[in-house]
Amino acid sequence: MSIIRNAAVLATTCATAALLSTAALAQQVYRIVGPDGKVTFSDRAPAANAEGTAVGAGPRSGGAEALPYALRQVATRFPVTLYTSSDCVPCNSARNLLINRGIPFTERTVSTNEDIDALKRMSGESSLPFGTIGAQQLRGFSDTEWTQYLDAAGYPKQSQLPPNYRRPAAAPLVAVPAQPAAPAADKASAAPARRPSAPPAAPTGPSPSNPAGIIF
Repeated sequence: MSIIRNAAVLATTCATAALLSTAALAQQVYRIVGPDGKVTFSDRAPAANAEGTAVGAGPRSGGAEALPYALRQVATRFPVTLYTSSDCVPCNSARNLLINRGIPFTERTVSTNEDIDALKRMSGESSLPFGTIGAQQLRGFSDTEWTQYLDAAGYPKQSQLPPNYRRPAAAPLVAVPAQPAAPAADKASAAPARRPSAPPAAPTGPSPSNPAGIIF
């Protein structure tokens, strides 16, 4: 009887824990904008002096926080980066493989001499596409090879990305520094130089003050 009683108590405890867990997962999430403009997310309703919007339970769109837990763990341990250039057919094939399989990845474009030098320092050559899965480097594109390494890293074979996931936009491999704005030209230096006025013409003939017409 004691065994049956203990089993019943254990079953009741597990059921209660499951209900509490389900309630916690279904808990409402609020997007809160504080008086200072700072945005936070909480399961508690916003205070009277803060503006809040219910966004529901679940991940926010875009970024690693939007990924399912298992996929986020793999992407954190073995992040994928793809290096591409324009008018590169194999680059498009590598990109399509990652997108169709639902692999979260970062894309870096190679278009300047600085980009090429940086790529050579990483891979030892300048051929594209070039990819990294964690510390593993992949030169060129082979569907079979890339698939094998993605499988070995633990990425799912079918996309598990949520509908609201947004892939980060491609960015140059070497960031281009912003050029400082040219200082405004000084008004004094920008003004055209004034031509000196010509001296008055000397008298060329007799006048009431110079009856003899003498020129000094």
